[in-house]
Amino acid sequence: MSRTRPGTRDPGLFTCQNIPLSNLVALAYHFDYYRLSAPDWMTPMLMFNISAKIPPNTTRGQFEVMLQNLLADRFKLSVHHENREATQLSLVVAKNGPKFKEAVETPPPTNVDDHAGGRAPYVPPALDKDGFPAFTGRPMSTFMNGRARLYEPRMTMQALATRLSRQLRARVAEATGLTGQYEISLYWVTDAGLRATAPRDRGTDPQADVDAGPTLTQALQEQLGLRLESKKGQVDFLVVDHAEKAPTEN
Repeated sequence: MSRTRPGTRDPGLFTCQNIPLSNLVALAYHFDYYRLSAPDWMTPMLMFNISAKIPPNTTRGQFEVMLQNLLADRFKLSVHHENREATQLSLVVAKNGPKFKEAVETPPPTNVDDHAGGRAPYVPPALDKDGFPAFTGRPMSTFMNGRARLYEPRMTMQALATRLSRQLRARVAEATGLTGQYEISLYWVTDAGLRATAPRDRGTDPQADVDAGPTLTQALQEQLGLRLESKKGQVDFLVVDHAEKAPTEN
């Protein structure tokens, strides 16, 4: 997907390529996609391209309203909010944690080729001996072959909780009480990786496959000294009442 929004080098144009309607709805309503209740076809089963002009000096809030109006006009989209019982997670310090250190004052250099006077060309990361994206010492959030690595030299616990929310598709509240910035290094096997390595000849829980590597929740506790507390509670969902599969013509 490629897009530009207000405040970018081209603030007068918003473009998307090969984007599912569910992503557009989440963007328009500034809503976490895991709290969006929508028909299955709105996920990557159908993809759309969008190009729309944006007036000068448009704010983020104004842009979102414009996108809402566009979706209502072209897709006949209608939505409503609804409280539902769902799992809520809290990020807390484990019994023997934390296992990370405070960020240094000077962050490491970014991935810039100083000799060329610009950003270095993208090179796919190498894999370590266990098949995880290799640690480079630079900020990274990399997923390859069902394995993931996150490294941030300066990260708050709130930022980490936000990342975890996206990965776990559930709201993660920051409850560690840690208010500084920290060097965070984490690697884990994704759900796709667990499914790929799970035994297929018996009903074994893929979480029990010790050869696959740590799950995200295991990695949090083993590598960072953090854990997730789970409870049920009322969560605000954005529910799609109606949307057309084929948008109206320009």
